[in-house]
Amino acid sequence: MTTQTVAIIGGGPAGIEAAKGVAELGFKAILIEKRDRLGGTPDEQKYAALTPDLRDTQTALRELIAPIENHPNVEIMYNTLITDAEGALGDFTLKGVQLGKEVEIKAGAVIIATGFQHFDPGRETQKYGYYEFDDVITLTDAEKMLSEGKFVRPSNGEVPKRVCFIQCVGSRDRRLGNEYCSKVCCGISSKQSIEIKKLIPDCKVFIFYIDMRMYGYWENEIYWKAQEEYKVNYIKGIATEIVRKGDKLLVKGEDTTFRRPMEVEMDVVILAVGMEPSEGTKEMARIFGLKQNKYGFIETIGGPLDTVSTNVPGVFAAGACTGPADLEDSVSAGGLAAVKAMAALRKLEAVTA
Repeated sequence: MTTQTVAIIGGGPAGIEAAKGVAELGFKAILIEKRDRLGGTPDEQKYAALTPDLRDTQTALRELIAPIENHPNVEIMYNTLITDAEGALGDFTLKGVQLGKEVEIKAGAVIIATGFQHFDPGRETQKYGYYEFDDVITLTDAEKMLSEGKFVRPSNGEVPKRVCFIQCVGSRDRRLGNEYCSKVCCGISSKQSIEIKKLIPDCKVFIFYIDMRMYGYWENEIYWKAQEEYKVNYIKGIATEIVRKGDKLLVKGEDTTFRRPMEVEMDVVILAVGMEPSEGTKEMARIFGLKQNKYGFIETIGGPLDTVSTNVPGVFAAGACTGPADLEDSVSAGGLAAVKAMAALRKLEAVTA
């Protein structure tokens, strides 16, 4: 029956968990993924290790995916892009394209789990020189190197002696319109600083921050660990410009603790870029008629008491498509969306029986 089928759009952690929840509770899950594999951003961007426990990403993803790969109640549609949708709770019709062929999917409810995209640090300003200097990279660029078990200067392949992170690039910035905190950047920078020190013990690592925002257990799991065990230097300050000085990068700014100008030489600068709604998230909002908040994320209607229901009955949203979220947030939201979707369909069946 269509009413006992839930379509999940997006095969990242939130979507995978939603599919697992739907299937294990006896409904059919159709998991729709635009790529040819599951895993979402952590897989696509080649994350080295997860925050905060530094567990190998691919190992964790395989463990997450395993329960749905051969589950009789789960159908996985790879290389599929949803282009249109119509209908209502209990009777949705989704239209899309799979490897050049048109497809049609029937479902009683829909869960959007299309995630986020990383802020482009060169989009609005080049003060950090991301497109100008090879040795200015982002957290995701660093993850790719760390996943290969190395960390070098992109410009010459040499092992760096001095590395710094610059926090809040694309977040907490009213001028750009991204006034929100992206939630995970401080933790990821701390995690990566540990990974760099493990690979290059003699490297001096600095983190320039406005405020360090660790939540839950991250304070002890990575923040103090980075400082006390790995001697990472946390400096409260604002970086305003990066220029070349010989074969080094000169980071200019202000040390806000001592209220004095700051100029420090670095071999590699890592920009802690924040989260923005993905193109897929914005497109699904358009296709399904979902409200978006002022930043473009899908708006849920229940506040803190219901973080997955949308303005369209029968359509739910989970994970970073609703706003900045870490892996734990996304997986939890995926499970909740599965339960909410099935509850809505059960109520509909009871009313129409």
